[in-house]
Amino acid sequence: MSKPILNTLPHFLKTLGLDEEPLGIFYTDEKPAEGFSPQPSELPTREKEIKNEINWQEVFSQFSCVMGHIWRARKKKAVAYFSAEQFGCPGGAFWLGFNKPQAETIINYVSTGIPNWTEGELYCDSPEKLRKIFKYVDPRPAPRKYCVVKPVSQFTENEVPELVAFFTRPESLSGLHQLAAFVTSDPEVVVSPWGAGCGNVVVWPLHYLSKGENKAVIGGWDPSARKFFKTDELSFTVPYNMFVEMIERFNSSFLTTKSWATVQKKIERSKKSWGEI
Repeated sequence: MSKPILNTLPHFLKTLGLDEEPLGIFYTDEKPAEGFSPQPSELPTREKEIKNEINWQEVFSQFSCVMGHIWRARKKKAVAYFSAEQFGCPGGAFWLGFNKPQAETIINYVSTGIPNWTEGELYCDSPEKLRKIFKYVDPRPAPRKYCVVKPVSQFTENEVPELVAFFTRPESLSGLHQLAAFVTSDPEVVVSPWGAGCGNVVVWPLHYLSKGENKAVIGGWDPSARKFFKTDELSFTVPYNMFVEMIERFNSSFLTTKSWATVQKKIERSKKSWGEI
């Protein structure tokens, strides 16, 4: 990542009222020397499921949410990473591109459940409809061995993230939202599709890029992942090129106006309410 971008970042974040720097996301074959990751386990593939070779009780007993590891990385200003061996959650393995197609057991679990075994999460009203959604999202197969998530300031000059994810409450989010439109001139640049927490942070932005669409994605709606967000906090993920434009052009945008100064006062009141200042 270029030094001019990193040098401008503190002023950019201060203007938006953000105390936490965003996280860069990329895939690499180099395993991080340290960081937060799930324990190694066997990937529950559809092929193994058909052969009845998966111990689902063991799989669920080792459950470890992708957003939980990202939450730890955020708090420690450290690295979170995932792979086909260190995925933590069968859902996360699918969303991050390490396991396709999704196992039918997980499709049933996320929707209506499995009779005489487990209740469903009821995030979709039928397995059939969820299969259609998963087919539409069609997560990109992981292009490298590891998916790495880390603070953007920890990227070397030779490393460039594909995506940049912010975590923010609505007042600062309003600035990010409007700035994304400012730099793209696209009134529909910000989208917020259904998905898992990790799906909104990683996969949906990549989905749009694969279609040639430059979109910012708001996430954090997944009830199962809300425990890994601050109260009232959401995620906002943008492609790296959009992030660069936002950094380079924010000083010529509405963020320099009296209207934004009024919002900044509300941001300060919000921080006081949450005991953050």
